[in-house]
Amino acid sequence: MDILPIRRAILSVTDKSGLVEFATFLTSRGVELISTGGTQKALEAAGLPVTAVSTVTGFPEILGGRVKTLHPKIHAGILANKDEPQHMQTLAEKGIRPFDLVCVNLYDFAGAVERHLSLEQAVEEIDIGGPCMLRAAAKNFHSILVLPSPQWYTAAMEELEKDTTVGLEFRQVMASRAFEATSRYDALITSYLRP
Repeated sequence: MDILPIRRAILSVTDKSGLVEFATFLTSRGVELISTGGTQKALEAAGLPVTAVSTVTGFPEILGGRVKTLHPKIHAGILANKDEPQHMQTLAEKGIRPFDLVCVNLYDFAGAVERHLSLEQAVEEIDIGGPCMLRAAAKNFHSILVLPSPQWYTAAMEELEKDTTVGLEFRQVMASRAFEATSRYDALITSYLRP
């Protein structure tokens, strides 16, 4: 898929810099927003229409927030190849709607390390669902746009400005940035946990 229309986005961010501006841009172009916890609250506080991830999955956040987005209705919607009729048929059969945009940045594990938290507290700052969504979207960049940092919002808005579509080249660049982000994140955690 060379040109991807953006109609449905999932946003789950720790760094909320520029979030409201970006989400406002998306909603002004008819993009449906799905979100988690704190991100959802920030969007609602700004008066933006947003649907909770738990509404999409039909399952509440559990284990103190450890399990929110790890669900087939999220990951199948991210991983479906839109050029593969069988993928789209499976989504339809299972009542799953595809996503076009994943906007995720990760828990601040570096900040946890800097605050000298206990090992048990620091482990709670290890993001699991975020890297899973980033990696899934980056793998499937032919069918979805991934934005792993607020620093890319402006470039994305420039891409989407004309007709709320985005080209393959930009999606591939953002996929590489997403893998770079998860790689750095994992390297930091590896270094921290190594005895």
